[in-house]
Amino acid sequence: MAATAPSARGLGRRSSRLWNQQTLEGYTCILPWLMGFVCFVAGPMVAALVISFTDWSLLAPPEWIGLANYERLFKDPMFYTSVVNTAYLSFLAVPLQLILALLIALGLNEKLSGVTIYRTIFYLPSQMPIVASALLWLWVFNPDFGLANALLNMVGLPGLGWLFDPALSKPSIILITLWGGIGTPLIIFLAGLQSVPDSLYEAADIDGAGPMARFWNITLPMLSPIIFFNLIIGIIASFQAYFTLVLVTTQGGPANSTTILILYIYYKAFRDFDMSYASALAWVLFLIVLALTAINFLLARWWVHYEGGEAT
Repeated sequence: MAATAPSARGLGRRSSRLWNQQTLEGYTCILPWLMGFVCFVAGPMVAALVISFTDWSLLAPPEWIGLANYERLFKDPMFYTSVVNTAYLSFLAVPLQLILALLIALGLNEKLSGVTIYRTIFYLPSQMPIVASALLWLWVFNPDFGLANALLNMVGLPGLGWLFDPALSKPSIILITLWGGIGTPLIIFLAGLQSVPDSLYEAADIDGAGPMARFWNITLPMLSPIIFFNLIIGIIASFQAYFTLVLVTTQGGPANSTTILILYIYYKAFRDFDMSYASALAWVLFLIVLALTAINFLLARWWVHYEGGEAT
């Protein structure tokens, strides 16, 4: 017994040294990312929070005004307009992207001749620079000489205003996002489809299940974690990634019909030089995205299924 105790203590010390060494190596490996996060993400976020409680126009020293910017925010009609426009684009574009990406992935998952070429074709638009893509679609939707109206005229239909019509500007933006936004979720869906065990489909065939029954009872449940992942990423991106597209194509018009919240923040900060109010808007945007993400995680327990039988 006397010899066992020192041996156990020695083993414990060696395990502790090994754990400390691995911990040090781990922190060393993530140090560049950690420094970048503190300097370029966490630091600016904290600074924006402090600035939101001041009155700072970039031309004079900031003055502490407390919650005045947040009180002004809820009295600002353009804030509500930008939130409605953002919600319209996000809650329509993201589900449509996921549905279209899943349908195309189902087709590209089949063993067809030249399927790799089709996969490349559907994925390439997502790799096109957003500014170039926006300029391309600005030409396509031009009401005077655009390709979209030329096609409508060929079949005897009148041309439309597209991006230049307040009633069609947001649907036009959604069409553009469908063209360039399905590539990444499509590839992720395709990887998920190829990971579904063939034995499940074989068992379903033996039981006499048809294609729709296999899709609803095997494919969708097995893909639910991937659908959830694409949904979360899509919602977060939709509140941020549409900025460049809208700025290049419509600049928030016509009649503020495409002024989304992130664009409104940009205009307040760098056009009106109202940095304090822009910071308050930015934090409200962050809280909206955080709330939507939390809601999705709460709802996921009822429809996301994992192989181990546990929902998120």
